Amino acid sequence: MNQAIRIESFGGPDELRLADTAAVTPGPGEVHIRQTHIGVNYIDVYFRTGLYRPAQMPFTPGLEAAGEVLAVGDGVDTLTPGQRVAYVGGPPGAYARERVISADRVVALPAAITSERAAAMMLKGMTAHMLLERVHAVGPGDRVLIHAAAGGVGLLLCQWAHHLGATVIGTVGSAEKAEQARAHGCHHPVLYRDESVSERVHALTDGKGVQVVYDSVGADTLTASLACLAKRGLLVSFGQSSGAPPAIEVGQLAAGGSLFLTRPSLFDYIGTPAELQAAADALFARVVAGDLQIHIDSEWPLAEAGAAHQRLESRQSSGSIILRA
Repeated sequence: MNQAIRIESFGGPDELRLADTAAVTPGPGEVHIRQTHIGVNYIDVYFRTGLYRPAQMPFTPGLEAAGEVLAVGDGVDTLTPGQRVAYVGGPPGAYARERVISADRVVALPAAITSERAAAMMLKGMTAHMLLERVHAVGPGDRVLIHAAAGGVGLLLCQWAHHLGATVIGTVGSAEKAEQARAHGCHHPVLYRDESVSERVHALTDGKGVQVVYDSVGADTLTASLACLAKRGLLVSFGQSSGAPPAIEVGQLAAGGSLFLTRPSLFDYIGTPAELQAAADALFARVVAGDLQIHIDSEWPLAEAGAAHQRLESRQSSGSIILRA
Protein backbone atom coordinates (compact mmCIF):
# COMPACT_ATOMS: atom_id res chain seq x y z
CA MET A 1 0.00 0.00 0.00
CA ASN A 2 1.19 3.47 -0.89
CA GLN A 3 0.07 6.89 0.37
CA ALA A 4 -0.36 10.01 -1.73
CA ILE A 5 -2.05 13.39 -1.71
CA ARG A 6 -5.19 13.26 -3.83
CA ILE A 7 -7.23 16.15 -5.26
CA GLU A 8 -10.83 15.30 -6.10
CA SER A 9 -12.06 18.84 -6.82
CA PHE A 10 -10.31 22.04 -7.86
CA GLY A 11 -10.09 24.60 -5.09
CA GLY A 12 -8.11 25.77 -2.09
CA PRO A 13 -5.38 24.10 -0.02
CA ASP A 14 -8.00 22.06 1.87
CA GLU A 15 -8.48 19.99 -1.30
CA LEU A 16 -5.07 18.37 -0.65
CA ARG A 17 -5.90 15.18 1.27
CA LEU A 18 -3.67 12.23 2.13
CA ALA A 19 -5.13 8.90 1.02
CA ASP A 20 -4.13 5.25 0.78
CA THR A 21 -3.38 4.31 -2.81
CA ALA A 22 -2.48 1.13 -4.64
CA ALA A 23 1.06 -0.23 -4.51
CA VAL A 24 3.14 0.67 -7.55
CA THR A 25 5.31 -1.53 -9.79
CA PRO A 26 7.58 -0.27 -12.57
CA GLY A 27 6.80 -1.25 -16.14
CA PRO A 28 9.23 -1.29 -19.06
CA GLY A 29 11.36 1.85 -19.11
CA GLU A 30 10.17 2.95 -15.66
CA VAL A 31 11.73 3.30 -12.23
CA HIS A 32 10.15 2.80 -8.78
CA ILE A 33 11.30 5.44 -6.28
CA ARG A 34 10.86 5.59 -2.51
CA GLN A 35 10.59 9.33 -2.14
CA THR A 36 12.01 11.09 0.89
CA HIS A 37 11.48 14.75 -0.03
CA ILE A 38 9.17 16.53 -2.48
CA GLY A 39 9.35 20.06 -3.88
CA VAL A 40 6.41 22.46 -3.57
CA ASN A 41 6.04 24.92 -6.45
CA TYR A 42 3.57 27.46 -7.76
CA ILE A 43 2.82 25.19 -10.70
CA ASP A 44 1.32 22.79 -8.12
CA VAL A 45 -1.05 25.58 -7.07
CA TYR A 46 -2.01 26.13 -10.71
CA PHE A 47 -2.94 22.43 -11.01
CA ARG A 48 -4.78 22.47 -7.66
CA THR A 49 -6.95 25.41 -8.67
CA GLY A 50 -7.63 24.13 -12.17
CA LEU A 51 -5.69 26.85 -13.98
CA TYR A 52 -3.65 23.98 -15.42
CA ARG A 53 -5.69 20.87 -16.13
CA PRO A 54 -4.52 17.38 -15.18
CA ALA A 55 -5.16 14.46 -17.51
CA GLN A 56 -7.80 13.08 -15.16
CA MET A 57 -9.52 13.57 -11.83
CA PRO A 58 -8.84 12.75 -9.05
CA PHE A 59 -5.09 13.24 -9.33
CA THR A 60 -1.89 13.61 -7.31
CA PRO A 61 -0.03 16.94 -7.77
CA GLY A 62 3.69 17.59 -7.78
CA LEU A 63 6.45 17.65 -10.37
CA GLU A 64 9.71 17.11 -8.46
CA ALA A 65 11.06 14.87 -5.74
CA ALA A 66 14.13 13.04 -4.53
CA GLY A 67 14.66 9.64 -2.99
CA GLU A 68 16.04 6.17 -3.58
CA VAL A 69 15.47 3.69 -6.37
CA LEU A 70 13.60 0.60 -5.17
CA ALA A 71 13.31 -1.23 -8.49
CA VAL A 72 13.66 -0.70 -12.23
CA GLY A 73 11.58 -2.00 -15.09
CA ASP A 74 12.71 -3.92 -18.15
CA GLY A 75 15.07 -2.03 -20.40
CA VAL A 76 16.35 0.37 -17.74
CA ASP A 77 20.14 0.27 -17.62
CA THR A 78 20.94 3.79 -16.42
CA LEU A 79 19.69 3.40 -12.84
CA THR A 80 20.03 0.69 -10.19
CA PRO A 81 18.24 -0.16 -6.93
CA GLY A 82 19.67 1.72 -3.96
CA GLN A 83 20.79 4.67 -6.07
CA ARG A 84 19.94 8.19 -4.86
CA VAL A 85 18.02 10.09 -7.51
CA ALA A 86 15.86 13.12 -8.23
CA TYR A 87 13.53 14.18 -11.00
CA VAL A 88 11.58 17.10 -12.36
CA GLY A 89 8.75 17.03 -14.88
CA GLY A 90 6.61 14.25 -16.19
CA PRO A 91 2.91 14.15 -15.38
CA PRO A 92 1.89 15.37 -11.91
CA GLY A 93 2.19 12.75 -9.19
CA ALA A 94 5.12 13.65 -6.93
CA TYR A 95 3.13 14.20 -3.70
CA ALA A 96 3.45 10.53 -2.70
CA ARG A 97 5.58 8.26 -0.59
CA GLU A 98 6.41 6.06 -3.58
CA ARG A 99 6.31 6.88 -7.27
CA VAL A 100 6.74 5.13 -10.60
CA ILE A 101 8.02 7.41 -13.35
CA SER A 102 9.75 7.11 -16.69
CA ALA A 103 13.44 6.45 -16.09
CA ASP A 104 14.49 8.99 -18.71
CA ARG A 105 13.09 11.78 -16.49
CA VAL A 106 15.31 10.79 -13.54
CA VAL A 107 18.90 11.81 -12.79
CA ALA A 108 21.40 10.41 -10.31
CA LEU A 109 22.35 12.69 -7.41
CA PRO A 110 25.97 13.53 -6.59
CA ALA A 111 27.05 12.45 -3.12
CA ALA A 112 27.49 16.10 -2.10
CA ILE A 113 23.81 16.95 -2.65
CA THR A 114 21.30 15.77 -0.05
CA SER A 115 17.78 14.70 -0.92
CA GLU A 116 16.41 17.73 0.93
CA ARG A 117 18.45 20.11 -1.20
CA ALA A 118 17.63 18.22 -4.38
CA ALA A 119 13.88 18.45 -3.77
CA ALA A 120 14.26 22.14 -3.01
CA MET A 121 16.22 22.97 -6.15
CA MET A 122 15.46 20.74 -9.13
CA LEU A 123 12.61 22.69 -10.71
CA LYS A 124 13.68 26.08 -9.42
CA GLY A 125 17.36 25.57 -10.20
CA MET A 126 16.77 24.26 -13.70
CA THR A 127 14.39 27.16 -14.25
CA ALA A 128 17.19 29.55 -13.26
CA HIS A 129 19.56 27.79 -15.66
CA MET A 130 17.01 28.06 -18.47
CA LEU A 131 16.31 31.73 -17.83
CA LEU A 132 19.90 32.92 -17.43
CA GLU A 133 21.73 30.71 -19.89
CA ARG A 134 19.20 29.56 -22.49
CA VAL A 135 16.37 32.12 -22.81
CA HIS A 136 18.82 35.03 -22.46
CA ALA A 137 22.54 34.45 -22.08
CA VAL A 138 23.38 36.81 -19.22
CA GLY A 139 26.98 38.01 -19.17
CA PRO A 140 29.31 40.46 -17.46
CA GLY A 141 27.96 44.01 -17.40
CA ASP A 142 24.34 43.04 -18.11
CA ARG A 143 21.66 44.72 -16.05
CA VAL A 144 18.83 42.43 -14.91
CA LEU A 145 15.65 42.88 -12.89
CA ILE A 146 14.33 39.92 -10.92
CA HIS A 147 10.85 40.10 -9.42
CA ALA A 148 10.20 38.19 -6.17
CA ALA A 149 13.95 38.20 -5.59
CA ALA A 150 13.66 36.51 -2.19
CA GLY A 151 11.44 33.68 -3.45
CA GLY A 152 12.51 30.14 -4.30
CA VAL A 153 13.48 30.88 -7.90
CA GLY A 154 14.41 34.48 -7.11
CA LEU A 155 17.20 33.66 -4.67
CA LEU A 156 18.74 31.25 -7.18
CA LEU A 157 18.43 33.77 -10.01
CA CYS A 158 20.14 36.44 -7.92
CA GLN A 159 23.08 34.20 -7.05
CA TRP A 160 23.50 32.77 -10.54
CA ALA A 161 23.22 36.16 -12.28
CA HIS A 162 25.71 37.61 -9.79
CA HIS A 163 28.24 34.89 -10.62
CA LEU A 164 27.71 35.56 -14.34
CA GLY A 165 28.80 39.14 -13.73
CA ALA A 166 25.47 40.93 -14.04
CA THR A 167 24.24 43.91 -12.05
CA VAL A 168 21.28 42.43 -10.19
CA ILE A 169 18.22 44.47 -9.21
CA GLY A 170 15.44 42.64 -7.37
CA THR A 171 11.99 43.47 -6.08
CA VAL A 172 11.04 42.39 -2.55
CA GLY A 173 8.14 43.02 -0.20
CA SER A 174 9.93 43.78 3.08
CA ALA A 175 13.19 44.98 4.59
CA GLU A 176 13.86 41.45 5.85
CA LYS A 177 13.50 40.03 2.35
CA ALA A 178 15.70 42.81 1.02
CA GLU A 179 18.49 41.62 3.31
CA GLN A 180 17.95 38.01 2.20
CA ALA A 181 18.11 39.00 -1.45
CA ARG A 182 21.24 41.11 -0.86
CA ALA A 183 22.91 38.21 0.94
CA HIS A 184 22.24 36.05 -2.12
CA GLY A 185 23.78 38.33 -4.73
CA CYS A 186 21.18 41.03 -5.34
CA HIS A 187 23.07 44.33 -5.59
CA HIS A 188 19.99 46.57 -5.39
CA PRO A 189 16.86 45.27 -3.59
CA VAL A 190 13.80 47.43 -4.35
CA LEU A 191 10.89 47.56 -1.89
CA TYR A 192 8.01 47.49 -4.38
CA ARG A 193 5.42 48.50 -1.77
CA ASP A 194 7.31 51.69 -0.88
CA GLU A 195 8.59 53.03 -4.20
CA SER A 196 8.00 52.98 -7.94
CA VAL A 197 9.92 50.03 -9.33
CA SER A 198 10.38 51.56 -12.79
CA GLU A 199 11.58 54.88 -11.37
CA ARG A 200 14.03 53.15 -9.06
CA VAL A 201 15.34 50.93 -11.87
CA HIS A 202 15.95 53.89 -14.14
CA ALA A 203 17.67 55.77 -11.32
CA LEU A 204 19.96 52.81 -10.71
CA THR A 205 20.81 52.44 -14.42
CA ASP A 206 21.37 56.12 -15.29
CA GLY A 207 18.09 56.12 -17.19
CA LYS A 208 19.05 53.21 -19.44
CA GLY A 209 16.83 50.49 -18.01
CA VAL A 210 17.71 46.79 -17.84
CA GLN A 211 18.45 44.39 -20.66
CA VAL A 212 16.16 41.71 -19.25
CA VAL A 213 13.36 41.43 -16.69
CA TYR A 214 12.49 38.07 -15.13
CA ASP A 215 8.84 38.27 -14.06
CA SER A 216 7.21 35.40 -12.16
CA VAL A 217 4.53 37.57 -10.55
CA GLY A 218 2.30 38.41 -13.52
CA ALA A 219 -0.76 40.59 -13.03
CA ASP A 220 0.77 42.98 -10.50
CA THR A 221 4.09 43.54 -12.26
CA LEU A 222 3.95 43.08 -16.02
CA THR A 223 3.21 46.70 -16.90
CA ALA A 224 6.00 47.95 -14.67
CA SER A 225 8.32 45.30 -16.11
CA LEU A 226 7.88 46.74 -19.60
CA ALA A 227 8.65 50.21 -18.27
CA CYS A 228 11.94 48.99 -16.78
CA LEU A 229 13.41 47.70 -20.04
CA ALA A 230 16.16 49.28 -22.08
CA LYS A 231 15.73 49.58 -25.83
CA ARG A 232 15.61 46.12 -27.42
CA GLY A 233 15.22 44.69 -23.92
CA LEU A 234 13.61 41.33 -23.17
CA LEU A 235 10.68 40.71 -20.81
CA VAL A 236 10.63 37.08 -19.65
CA SER A 237 7.22 36.24 -18.17
CA PHE A 238 7.52 32.83 -16.53
CA GLY A 239 4.88 32.81 -13.79
CA GLN A 240 1.76 34.45 -12.43
CA SER A 241 1.70 34.23 -8.66
CA SER A 242 -0.51 37.36 -8.52
CA GLY A 243 -2.80 36.28 -11.36
CA ALA A 244 -2.73 36.11 -15.14
CA PRO A 245 -0.61 38.81 -16.81
CA PRO A 246 -2.61 41.50 -18.63
CA ALA A 247 -2.88 41.44 -22.41
CA ILE A 248 -0.24 43.41 -24.28
CA GLU A 249 -0.85 45.19 -27.57
CA VAL A 250 1.90 44.46 -30.07
CA GLY A 251 2.38 48.19 -30.54
CA GLN A 252 3.45 48.54 -26.90
CA LEU A 253 6.63 46.62 -27.72
CA ALA A 254 7.54 49.07 -30.46
CA ALA A 255 6.64 52.09 -28.34
CA GLY A 256 8.89 50.88 -25.53
CA GLY A 257 11.93 50.67 -27.81
CA SER A 258 11.64 47.55 -30.00
CA LEU A 259 11.10 45.30 -26.97
CA PHE A 260 10.91 41.51 -26.90
CA LEU A 261 8.49 39.34 -24.89
CA THR A 262 8.67 35.62 -24.23
CA ARG A 263 6.77 33.13 -22.06
CA PRO A 264 9.09 30.10 -21.67
CA SER A 265 8.27 26.75 -20.11
CA LEU A 266 11.07 24.76 -18.50
CA PHE A 267 9.74 21.53 -19.96
CA ASP A 268 10.39 22.78 -23.50
CA TYR A 269 14.05 23.15 -22.53
CA ILE A 270 14.51 19.76 -20.82
CA GLY A 271 12.30 17.74 -23.16
CA THR A 272 14.93 15.15 -24.09
CA PRO A 273 17.05 13.02 -21.74
CA ALA A 274 20.17 14.79 -23.04
CA GLU A 275 18.72 18.25 -22.36
CA LEU A 276 17.58 17.17 -18.88
CA GLN A 277 21.00 15.75 -18.00
CA ALA A 278 22.82 18.83 -19.32
CA ALA A 279 20.63 21.14 -17.22
CA ALA A 280 21.07 18.92 -14.15
CA ASP A 281 24.84 18.82 -14.63
CA ALA A 282 25.00 22.63 -14.89
CA LEU A 283 22.90 23.04 -11.76
CA PHE A 284 24.76 20.42 -9.73
CA ALA A 285 28.11 21.94 -10.70
CA ARG A 286 27.04 25.38 -9.44
CA VAL A 287 25.78 23.94 -6.15
CA VAL A 288 28.81 21.72 -5.51
CA ALA A 289 31.14 24.64 -6.31
CA GLY A 290 29.35 26.79 -3.73
CA ASP A 291 28.04 29.31 -6.28
CA LEU A 292 24.45 28.55 -5.26
CA GLN A 293 23.17 28.27 -1.70
CA ILE A 294 19.88 26.36 -1.50
CA HIS A 295 17.70 28.09 1.07
CA ILE A 296 14.85 25.98 2.48
CA ASP A 297 12.07 28.12 3.93
CA SER A 298 10.20 25.27 5.61
CA GLU A 299 9.64 21.52 5.58
CA TRP A 300 6.23 19.91 6.11
CA PRO A 301 5.00 16.33 6.53
CA LEU A 302 3.29 15.00 3.41
CA ALA A 303 -0.05 14.96 5.26
CA GLU A 304 0.27 18.74 5.76
CA ALA A 305 0.63 19.58 2.07
CA GLY A 306 -2.31 21.99 2.42
CA ALA A 307 -0.44 24.01 5.05
CA ALA A 308 2.62 24.07 2.78
CA HIS A 309 0.46 25.55 -0.01
CA GLN A 310 -0.92 28.16 2.38
CA ARG A 311 2.64 29.11 3.29
CA LEU A 312 3.61 29.38 -0.38
CA GLU A 313 0.60 31.51 -1.31
CA SER A 314 0.98 33.82 1.70
CA ARG A 315 3.95 35.58 0.07
CA GLN A 316 5.66 35.29 3.45
CA SER A 317 7.99 32.47 2.45
CA SER A 318 11.57 32.94 1.32
CA GLY A 319 13.36 30.21 -0.56
CA SER A 320 11.98 26.74 -1.17
CA ILE A 321 9.23 24.80 0.56
CA ILE A 322 9.48 21.02 0.68
CA LEU A 323 7.43 18.08 1.89
CA ARG A 324 8.86 15.20 3.89
CA ALA A 325 7.48 11.86 2.70
